[in-house]
Amino acid sequence: MNDDVKNLWKRNAIDVVKLLRKKEVSGLEVLESCLLRIEEVNPSLNAIVSIFEEKAKENISEENLSGILSNMPVVIKDNTNIAGIKTTFGSEIYENNIAEITDPSVANIERNGGIIFAKTNLPEFAAGSHTYNQVFGLTKNPWNKFNSSGGSSGGSASALASGMAWFATGNDFGGSLRNPASWCGVVGLRPSPGLIPRGPSELPFNNITVEGPMARNVEDLALFLDSMVGYCPNDPISKDRKSFLFSQKIEEPVSENIRIGYTKNFGIFPCSSEVEDMINNTVKLIQNMGHVIENSHPSMEGAEECFQTLRAYNYYASYKSIYESSKFQKVKEEVIWNIRKGKELSVSKLINAEKIRKKIYQETIEYFDKYDFLIAPSSIVPPFRIDTNWIKEVNNVKFDNYVSWMMIAACISLTSCPSLALATSFSKEGCPFGIQIIAPPNREENLLSFAKSLEDNLNIKSLLPINPK
Repeated sequence: MNDDVKNLWKRNAIDVVKLLRKKEVSGLEVLESCLLRIEEVNPSLNAIVSIFEEKAKENISEENLSGILSNMPVVIKDNTNIAGIKTTFGSEIYENNIAEITDPSVANIERNGGIIFAKTNLPEFAAGSHTYNQVFGLTKNPWNKFNSSGGSSGGSASALASGMAWFATGNDFGGSLRNPASWCGVVGLRPSPGLIPRGPSELPFNNITVEGPMARNVEDLALFLDSMVGYCPNDPISKDRKSFLFSQKIEEPVSENIRIGYTKNFGIFPCSSEVEDMINNTVKLIQNMGHVIENSHPSMEGAEECFQTLRAYNYYASYKSIYESSKFQKVKEEVIWNIRKGKELSVSKLINAEKIRKKIYQETIEYFDKYDFLIAPSSIVPPFRIDTNWIKEVNNVKFDNYVSWMMIAACISLTSCPSLALATSFSKEGCPFGIQIIAPPNREENLLSFAKSLEDNLNIKSLLPINPK
């Protein structure tokens, strides 16, 4: 293998796809470049938790070259099923669990020419925005290995940023995809519910949890999104794919007449001074690009009460059998807390949560009658130290549970709006962090185009991938 092929991991996915289609490199060579990079850096980051090299090599084919991904390697978060492969959910309970079916989002990726070859780390049952568990241990941020990569898609984000993969899947309940993307300097999209089909669930009509793509930059993200979308009859909220490709729409120029609103905290969430400075600088950048941007946001009153209630309901429905067995003793206390909270819910609390969500949704839709996009922090703090499990205080506001500090992202989950996470600054400890850009429901094409125009005015994507520091 010559040096050009060995160093393919340094290039953007769009460029590598072109090389594959021209047959200037082979699918085997591209995969080998990833595997060599994993061998080099994963021991210090712990982002990749399993590799199935032979299965991947068997799936590389000439026919895939006509697909969207054209034999490009892809890594999958380890709470997503691939038939015949372990899905551990980061839990000792499922340490030896072999999936019997493949989730529809993964099937779409393979159908569109993607080569699944590894799985990425996550916190147990995807609970929390710091990636550690008792099965595989802790994932580190490649920009500063003393800092968190975020979560729950922290393994995917760390792998992308350090060059172990070009494409990675994530999923997002309350920021699980957006937070790690911005903290690792990559890009993640929480799409509108139904755009990407989901696997089996105890609550199949729940539209708060979504699957989403992650990549190193917006252009690559749009290509990967194209490979994941598509109707699945087993997912009752799944939609037919649109008649266009997002990777083509992203090339269209952004309107000069767009209006953008922004907020530092929705008037109710605390945020650190570094995050406030980041928002101020991002606003100045957008103004310099010639756009109108105003301090304005929809009301998120009651968002935490609503989200915490619906999350607890979800956890109890999903993990009731574990809670009622002796296995729960192996599960981390935050998950048990969330399940117990769900068990104790009353019908009146669920009704009230739905009323709050209805109000938040209506006010958000009315907000987008005036504005094209909303910009908010993706997190109220930059990446914290790896010996911190979750943030317990910001600006003298104390949090008594692991969910409250994530509400600036979680409140958007209630709106059914697509949200794209993008790093726009660096912390004092040398880690990226940034914003989420929110668009009206089902307007991913506009969101991607604007995000790319903003990214083009930043230098972070040119710094990726990086060597662990």
